[in-house]
Amino acid sequence: MSTANFNVLHFSDPKVRTLHLAWIAFFITFFMWFCHVPLMPLIKDTFGLSMAEAKALLFLNVALTIPARTIVGSLVDKYGPRVMYSALLAISGCICFMFAWAQDYTQLAAARFLLGFAGAGFVIGIRLVTDWFPAKTAGAAQGIYGGWGNFGAAIANWALPAMSSILIGYVGVAYSWRVAITIAGVVAIGYSFIFYIMVRNTPKGATYFAPKKVGAMEVSNKADFVLYMIMLSPIFLAMGVICWRLSPAQVGLLSEFVTYAIWAGLLLWFCWQAFGAYKLNAEAIHEGVVGIHKYKFKQVALLDLSYAVTFGSEVAVVSMMPLMFSNEDTYAFSLAKASVMAGCFMAMNLIARPGGGWLSDKLGRKKTLMLTVAGSAIGYAGLSMMTPDWSLLAIGAVVVFCSFFVQAGAGATFGVVPTIKRRLTGQIAGMTGAYGNVGAALFLLVNSFYAPNVFFGVITGACIVVLGLLFLFMEEPKGQIAEVLPDGTVEMIDVG
Repeated sequence: MSTANFNVLHFSDPKVRTLHLAWIAFFITFFMWFCHVPLMPLIKDTFGLSMAEAKALLFLNVALTIPARTIVGSLVDKYGPRVMYSALLAISGCICFMFAWAQDYTQLAAARFLLGFAGAGFVIGIRLVTDWFPAKTAGAAQGIYGGWGNFGAAIANWALPAMSSILIGYVGVAYSWRVAITIAGVVAIGYSFIFYIMVRNTPKGATYFAPKKVGAMEVSNKADFVLYMIMLSPIFLAMGVICWRLSPAQVGLLSEFVTYAIWAGLLLWFCWQAFGAYKLNAEAIHEGVVGIHKYKFKQVALLDLSYAVTFGSEVAVVSMMPLMFSNEDTYAFSLAKASVMAGCFMAMNLIARPGGGWLSDKLGRKKTLMLTVAGSAIGYAGLSMMTPDWSLLAIGAVVVFCSFFVQAGAGATFGVVPTIKRRLTGQIAGMTGAYGNVGAALFLLVNSFYAPNVFFGVITGACIVVLGLLFLFMEEPKGQIAEVLPDGTVEMIDVG
């Protein structure tokens, strides 16, 4: 694949080399994050889990990623991608060991919750790629980073069951999946050292723009601050819903006291975030921001929603598909066939997400985003009509069609992210990425209570609503954005 400005096979080009190092890091984090999904039938048998307990693990998988993406997004803007990605890979690798060698359901659930931290790696690479590529090729570069990195989930769906099957002959069924997941952790820790040695935050001579403070996002006026608070709320509500799903009223993983304590903690955390945001933006709220430094937060809000219905639905679908296809009461596929079918949904990331970013560069960012969200709605409508009576070929065709537009939509979303405000790219990517997990959590909640056709129908409706909002309110990025250099001078950055 090539564009007018870079070829992905030119490894001697520093920016291309950095892109490859970035997507490999993302690939490894995604492989770890979704390592449990294809092995869930084996894990379920090892611990004697009920279907409700197994589905609770799917919820836990996205729980920590919601706040982690916003926090890591702020930290990467401040400390840089090199340090943050290296640290995240090493820490996630250690958590991977905890999950692999859990001895009871409580330990398994705690490790699964903590491993959601690996999902925050995505936003680090967004900031890195943004600083290495100009705006006119940012969509394609972000698409390659996201798409090829996301392919780690597809490889996990295909490779881990095969690896586990091979290992059975050496360590037995009970330990085969544990050793397979342990290998993923070893690879992550090893690559953390490679990444730290070989990657730099910016090209030689370029400035790394950092926000004023770590924490809340800067806004331009009072209206944007209100919208920021509105968009911040669902992030905390989603975590509250996850907590409720794990409470005694549901699967009983948390005690009543712990449930209420977490809810109180989430409320206090939201109030603390709101106060910090007001304190940071007090001058902008009362006096506004100078023209060249303004940006429209509605663009961020729309990207949040589009990522919730594209990547968010992708995570939910990939999480539930192996169980759906292997369930004896529905499709009754073998573990291998169910994993391959679920892997097909992720496999399109290899071309679809880069394609969405590339089209965003070529056709326009708003037009591409609307087109891909519309295609996603049609695809999910097809999945909602799917039944066990369909042929394997028909099922596969609908799965691939839907996955293409969903992943192209995720690529198109992040084709817009670098055009908003350069020094806030990590925070914007973090919030947008968090909304992907908000969407995943809410869609998985629907999956917990309703049949798959209802689950897919709800996603269809959500895509249609977001499509309407994009049509009415999104603006095509154009012109330039301003950033202040360390010496106080202003640099104008093209985004058209």
